[in-house]
Amino acid sequence: MPKNILVGYDGSDTARRAFHFALELARCAGARVRVVSVIQIAEGGPDVATLMMSDTSEKRVRELMAELTSIEPDAALLVDLDIVHGSPGDALLTQVTQNGIDHIVIGHTDRGALARWLLGSVSTDVLAKAHVPVTVVR
Repeated sequence: MPKNILVGYDGSDTARRAFHFALELARCAGARVRVVSVIQIAEGGPDVATLMMSDTSEKRVRELMAELTSIEPDAALLVDLDIVHGSPGDALLTQVTQNGIDHIVIGHTDRGALARWLLGSVSTDVLAKAHVPVTVVR
């Protein structure tokens, strides 16, 4: 049974379902859930990136925990929360080694072939590279 479950969370419907699934799994297994929200910096250079990192992290953590407890009232008891910056797939996979993650739960949003080709797919990236079990929630 998993002891440390990772959930990538972006506020989407599929991320909410993945979070709900991960919490149910954690309750059954007596596990912790690490919720990670990834801020992807696309443009703006180093000055914008520095401002975003310093300006949003603490406030965003509080807002995100409030959102998660609105979905699952006991979330604060089972959840560790982190906001990281970078490429979502890489950021989530880095969490596995840094935090002893032994199961990943991730949402999947259907996109067209062109969007997948242009933007990639976080769930596909994680599935291809993860060395721990991955559950994809649709």
